[in-house]
This record gives sequence, structure tokens and C-alpha cells, in this order.
Amino acid sequence: MSFVMLKNLLLSSLRKSIHKDFHEIFDKMTLIDKLFFLIVHFIDKHNFWHRLPVFFGLLYLGARRSLHQQYNLINVGRTPTGVRSNPADYPYRTADGKFNDPFNEGTGSQFSFFGRNMMPLHQNNKLKKPDPMVVATKLLARRKFIDTGKQFNMIAASWIQFMVHDWIDHLEDTQQVELRAPKEVANECPLKSFRFNKSKETPTDFYEIKTGHLNSRTPWWDGSVIYGSNEDVLKKVRTFKDGKLRLAENGLIQQDENGKIISGDVRNTWAGLLTLQALFVQEHNAVCDTLKKEYPELEDEELYRHARLVTSAVIAKVHTIDWTVQLLKTDTMLAGMRANWYGLLGKKFKDTFGHVGPILSGVVGMKKPENHGVPYSLTEEFTSVYRMHQLLPDTLQLRNIDATPGPNKSLPLTNEIPMEEVVGSKGKENLSRIGFTKQMVSMGHQASGALELWNYPVWMRDLIAQDVDGTDRPHPIDLPALEIYRDRERSIPRYNDFRRGMLQIPISKWEDLTDDEEAIKTLREVYDDDIEELDLLVGLMAEKKIKGFAISETAFNIFLLMAIRRLEADRFFTSNYNEETYTKKGLEWVNTTESLKDVLDRHYPEMTDKWMDSNSAFSVWDSSPQPHNPIPLYFRVPQ
Repeated sequence: MSFVMLKNLLLSSLRKSIHKDFHEIFDKMTLIDKLFFLIVHFIDKHNFWHRLPVFFGLLYLGARRSLHQQYNLINVGRTPTGVRSNPADYPYRTADGKFNDPFNEGTGSQFSFFGRNMMPLHQNNKLKKPDPMVVATKLLARRKFIDTGKQFNMIAASWIQFMVHDWIDHLEDTQQVELRAPKEVANECPLKSFRFNKSKETPTDFYEIKTGHLNSRTPWWDGSVIYGSNEDVLKKVRTFKDGKLRLAENGLIQQDENGKIISGDVRNTWAGLLTLQALFVQEHNAVCDTLKKEYPELEDEELYRHARLVTSAVIAKVHTIDWTVQLLKTDTMLAGMRANWYGLLGKKFKDTFGHVGPILSGVVGMKKPENHGVPYSLTEEFTSVYRMHQLLPDTLQLRNIDATPGPNKSLPLTNEIPMEEVVGSKGKENLSRIGFTKQMVSMGHQASGALELWNYPVWMRDLIAQDVDGTDRPHPIDLPALEIYRDRERSIPRYNDFRRGMLQIPISKWEDLTDDEEAIKTLREVYDDDIEELDLLVGLMAEKKIKGFAISETAFNIFLLMAIRRLEADRFFTSNYNEETYTKKGLEWVNTTESLKDVLDRHYPEMTDKWMDSNSAFSVWDSSPQPHNPIPLYFRVPQ
């Protein structure tokens, strides 16, 4: 018997152990991908990757990510061929995101297409089945606030909005759609009907995916949330003196003569987002001061460009090795996220010996960017799994920062402000009265909401949205109902098809999704007992979660693929992550910043010392610090 015949016989036998939904894609895989898939699929069937010792858990995640990089990166729109620009001509981040990729100058720029992680599944005949307002009322709307305990605080909730406003926003059409509450839920809906703009569909001039959606923000990790996504906004936020950005004397975001916020992104803000924008404007300006002192010959434009690179890298690093580690609070993810930045051998080795390859030293500092043959973009599916409004509470709990801190540096409450008073136009006014320090400390001591069924803020069902320039729109929207509609409108597969698309075993019964009997009863009722109709957002909230994970495993697999892609596809984190581009002092600034706490300590040195007991600024500040674990990270076994 020849080797080929033996191989085919073995694979044919193994194929029988694979879920039938994956036979077609398995047959198309290369031999190494088939081996990876068999390992991943076996572990998935028995649901134990998160219980593996840390090192073996990382091997599983590496194999799964490799499969996603091969089968879950789909370009939307035409890709030009040939070298289009010289990186040496653009040793800085451009205002609109162009010229990062020398082979495709428009990659990652404002108004580039959202990509895909799986082929679109058109639902034009099911946009209102089941009715989005019924889904929002019966499965999403908050009954009683469920929090995340000490794991995740309101700074963490604000941070993810800070990132979304850096990365993604769909361009809208002028044509409107109206949703009306059916009689069965009308009495429970704050709005009986509401209107909103459709997502704008744009021809791709490509045969496979004929239309797509444009991103009005730059999807690079380029700090556009404070710098803007085009030249016009950038001019508004800059002072054109010593490279700095505009900031009010009270340390908050400056407002113009009409009371409009002057910042990189001003749409749909709230006090928490504005506070983080202010903090990183302070960070940018502090970098400018340091660089000017170190390199007095640098002019305004050079100082601005270097400071933007440094500040954007600090934001990316904080998100990678601090925020995400709190979101996915396990030793395996601590090791994995640090490996993305520093590699398996860690920070000390990289600092001592330099970059010796992506596995050992991380993707940051690689010799060249890696896009796996698909131009960089953020994706429609990425947008969908980042729907996390359940993190927001009903009130902002303000703390008395003049009181003597209690045990674990806890602080008494002074008062609670309804969230409606700190969002949009009211938010900037109330933040001015509250002040930066009280706002940040209060958010640090307040737990965020949990990503669960029946925990979507009811106040967001009667919400005034804003235009791109921060102007309030005339009519309110029901946001959870709108989010259900948006996924369907943008051809996002429903929950089970989404899992299939990400090579995850689909659920076969409601009990695979949740143990909650009331939830199962309501799901059966709303979806007419058809599992295949289950909306993605509802499935993500209902899904049983891995211990330590604030999000579902289904959402996590998109994170697994896209988190490293934001770094490895960007030349300013790879080939141009060097002293020549950042300056020696700038690179040192990034390398010595390990957390949001480090950023806060730079600008408010008394804040964390006086009011924060936790290890991370993203966990509730009066939570006890984690004790030292003497067992080396890679040898730990999840409890």
C-alpha cells in the first residue's frame, strides 16, 4: 500500500469523527491544516481547552488562530497590485490612515470597506423575523442590574467605547427604516416606533461579494479617537505649537465657542469616554514635552508625528496586556496576550536580546508586516461581537474623594446620577462639574454590567443618537432593537451559522446554550423553537461562559483572530517599530508603560496610590491585589 493510499485511508477514517457541517471545508484543507483542525475539533467536542495547563492551552489557541488566519479573513472590494507607495516617504501615521500598507495605499484608510470573517448570509426576507422589538423586550431589556463583581469596572466599560471610536463606524444611508412595536410588547416598549438610517451599501466592483459597507473611522490602531480620521478634524484638535493637542485648563477636552467638543471623535459620547480622551490628550502632550527636551531641534510637525506614534502604541499596549487580561481573566490568556506583545520568552529576554522572531519575541517589532494575503481591515463580524452596551449601568455612582479611604481604599458614595444625565450633550456639561479626578476614581470603584440576557440598559431604549459632528438627532432610537436589525441588515449569520463559520460546533438544542430554564422557555417562544433563527447578539449573551471570561467563547474566537491582526498587519508595530521612526526616547516611553495605571501615575501620581488597591486600573479599585503565584506562568493549571 502506497503512502498516499495510507494517508487517504487514515484521513477518511478520521473524517467520520468530524461534525458533518465541517466535512466540506475539511476536504479543502491542506494536510497541516487538517491536522490542526482534527486537534482543535477533538478538544472542542470535549470542551476542555480552557482547563489545559497554560502551555498546552496556548498550543490549542495557536492552532485555532492559524486556521482562522487561513479560512476567516475575506477581503471586500478590489485589491490593487504592485507597489503603490514607499514607506520611507511616510514615516508617520497619516491623518486618514493611508500609506500604511505600501502594496495598497488605501488599506485601513477612512471610508475603506469593512472586511469579512465569513461569507455574508443575506437575510432580506427575514429582517423583521422575529421582530427586533420583541427580541429586545423579551430577551435583552434589563430587569435587574447584573454586575461583573470585582473583575471589570466602569473604566473598563469606557475603554471599549474608547477603542470602538478609534476603529469602527458604519457609513449610513439617507434612506430610513421604521420599526413599530407589535401589540404583544408595545406596553413594555419606551418607544412605540422609531426611525433610523439604513447602513449604506456600496458596490465593491468584485464578483464574489458584490456590495459592502464603508468604515467612516480608520481601523488602524492609530489613536484616531483623539486625532480624528481625516485632515479637517486633525487641524481642529492640534494647537500647532510644540506638537501638542488642544486641552482645556481643567484637564478635560476643550469645547468650541458653540459648546461643541474638540476631539478626534465626538459622536455618541458620554462622560466616561470623554475622560479617557482627555487622559490620552494629556499623554500625547507629555510625550511632546519629553521629546522636545530630549531633541530640541524637533519642530512642531515632527513632535506631533512622533508623539502620535508613541501615544497610539501606548493605547494598543494597554489594551493588549492590561484591558484584555481583565476581560479574559485566566492564566492562559495572561500568557497569550503578553506573548502577542513580548513573545513566549517575555519582556526581559526581548529587552536584553532584541527581537528574535514572532513566536519567541511577539509580533511587535517583526521585520515586516503580515496580513496573511488579505489586505487589513476590521470586519463586520468584529463589529457585531463588540456590541457590549450591557456593560453600562443605570446610574453613575459618584464617590467622595475628600473622605478618608476605608478598607482596601474604598470610598463612600456621595450620590448617583442617572446615566441619561452623563451621555451626549448633558454628559460633557456634567463632567465639567464633576471634574476629571472624581469621574475617574468613581468609575474605578464601580463595577460594570455583565454581558448577559436581560441586562441591556432600558434607558438605551429611548436614546438620542448623534450625527458625526456630535449634533443630537431629532428623534430617539431603541438601541437593542436597532442592534438586532443591524446584524441582519449587514448579512451577519445568525448564531449557529456564525459558529459554523468560525469552525465551532453548532448547538443542537437550547440546553447546549444555557442552563437557565426561564431563558430556554423564552428563547423557544421568541424563535418559534427554531435554533437556527437565533440572533447572534442574543446567543452571545445567553451562552455559558468560560470561568474568568466576561465574554462568550463565540465572541472570543473573533478576538483571537483580530487582536493580533491589528498589530501584525501594521508597519508601525512591525517594520517601523524602531528608534528611527519613534525616536529612542519615544520607544523607551512605550516599553516602560505596562498598564493604564502607569499612564494615570504619570499625570495624577496621587490617584492610584491613594484610591486604588487592585492590580489593574480596569478591575474594581477596592478589590484585593492578587497574591504572588510562585508557579511559573506556563506551568500553571487552571483551577
